[in-house]
Amino acid sequence: MAPAKTKKKARAGYMISAIATLYKIHPQTLRLYERVGLLKPSRSQGNTRLYTDQDLERLEVILNLARDMGVNLAGIEIILNMRDKMNSMQRQMEQFLSFVQQELGPAMRSAQSKPSREAIVHVPPPRVIRLHK
Repeated sequence: MAPAKTKKKARAGYMISAIATLYKIHPQTLRLYERVGLLKPSRSQGNTRLYTDQDLERLEVILNLARDMGVNLAGIEIILNMRDKMNSMQRQMEQFLSFVQQELGPAMRSAQSKPSREAIVHVPPPRVIRLHK
């Protein structure tokens, strides 16, 4: 029996020259962004930079901050780090909320559907009031 081959999930990648042309920037600018840690393109087996769609989204944010808002590289780094942390915190909050809903949801529905005799304050069930015209 032949050993099972493990395949890496293929991701579409764009070469640096195509990205430079598309965004009207010099390839050296992309290399600078990588050198200072703003972008982290993957590499091919031949060590060619390959930019994914996620890298392009990040590049668009970088270019918007630099070109339109005049933010320098240090400021861009701070903004991107804060943005990444906020996204991480958002994911954690969503996971926590999901956990709380899963754990407490059935208990809350059960408590709401039947009155507890052990409650501190006894609340009678609501009565229906009919109005006649």
